[in-house]
Amino acid sequence: MKKLNGIVVIIVTALLAFVLSGSAKAFHSGGVGECEGCHAIHNSREGAQMTINALPAGTTNSYLLKGQDASSTCLNCHQHAGDTGPTGYHISTADADMPAGTAPLQLSPGGDFGWMKKTYSWVPRAGAATEYSYGERHGHNVIAADFGYVADTTLTAAPGGTYGAENLSCISCHDPHGKHRRLNNGLTRDSKPIKASGSYNNSPNPDANSAVGVYRLLGGKNYVPYSLSSVVSAFVNDPPVAVAPSDYNRAESSTQTRVAYGRGMSEWCANCHQNTHNESSGGNLSHPAGNNAKLQDSTVNNYNAYKKTGDLSGISAKSYLSLVPFEEGVADHTTTSYTRLKGNAVSNDSQPNGPNAANANVSCMSCHRAHASGWDSIMRFPVGNEFMTVADGTGTPIYPDPTANPAQAMGRTTAEFQKALYEHPATNFAAYQRALCNKCHAKD
Repeated sequence: MKKLNGIVVIIVTALLAFVLSGSAKAFHSGGVGECEGCHAIHNSREGAQMTINALPAGTTNSYLLKGQDASSTCLNCHQHAGDTGPTGYHISTADADMPAGTAPLQLSPGGDFGWMKKTYSWVPRAGAATEYSYGERHGHNVIAADFGYVADTTLTAAPGGTYGAENLSCISCHDPHGKHRRLNNGLTRDSKPIKASGSYNNSPNPDANSAVGVYRLLGGKNYVPYSLSSVVSAFVNDPPVAVAPSDYNRAESSTQTRVAYGRGMSEWCANCHQNTHNESSGGNLSHPAGNNAKLQDSTVNNYNAYKKTGDLSGISAKSYLSLVPFEEGVADHTTTSYTRLKGNAVSNDSQPNGPNAANANVSCMSCHRAHASGWDSIMRFPVGNEFMTVADGTGTPIYPDPTANPAQAMGRTTAEFQKALYEHPATNFAAYQRALCNKCHAKD
């Protein structure tokens, strides 16, 4: 009996470990999760309140949410005060007001919303005026009152669109109920049950009886949050074709995290930023982006040859850089297309191949992150100064120090600077490395 009890204990312990480590990541499973994970039906369990904000038992938030707004409800699971480093599905560092000199912890491809709580100031040179990098310029300003996130006070609507800053939340982009889904031969809405996420390189494929979720539960055509159906327009474009490695939240100090972007990312962003890359709306096209913005031969050659400032000795088989990703031009949402993308969505540098002119294109994600970053305009790399690195006394590239190199550091500590570049070592670049726009344009 002792032996049996020991086996039972081992089994229970293993199951508990699985639940604690994997349940939150699998909570949505590509679609709607457990109702009580997000909603407190009566805000009472055995007389105790269940909301994360201070409501008495029996009193509920709007839409019976556990938080006082949608984003707070999301962050109830997607951030945790005990984190000491990048953690699975977390997208926000829990400090109510990020301490000076301390970088946010999470390194998911979308970025840590904590950067929006970081405002930097610096005097670039003696006698110059103080310059600023405001927190609200570092990301999409989702409103999560329970976690200290507020609306953008400068940009009151989406650049290039009309989506109001006062309405922006996690569910502006992500459909919490996962109504859009992927079949073997394309996208659908509501027609088959979802069996699993479709976001990762280890996600199962759809089968004859069930679908999988779309990338990151993003809303598709006709999606609009129910709470905003009378004030914002429904989406006109479907989610992108994309796959991420399952261990996506990690430092890139030794190997890169490659999200395999296939097609449609810029078009999906245009659900809110309709006119940002639309020449017909008045000629305000600042940079080509989208399925038809194919990389020209010269750009492909630059990308594949460019290793760092002053070094164009790279080869296409080893040229991928996660700080300047590209869309692979995969045609559609079929299982065949996703099988190809899964092979490239890795975090071990086993697929370092660069773009080719026949298929690849630039997208919004080539320059920006989706949630937030350490740089203005949610950039993946800094563009506020001509140099990303400086050099030590031996000529070895190092990241700038705010005291010794104030113009280059732009108020960030060396640790913050490197964290904002996802821990890429400075030695991956040249001493006095220029902005990574040069990965495609090679003007340095």
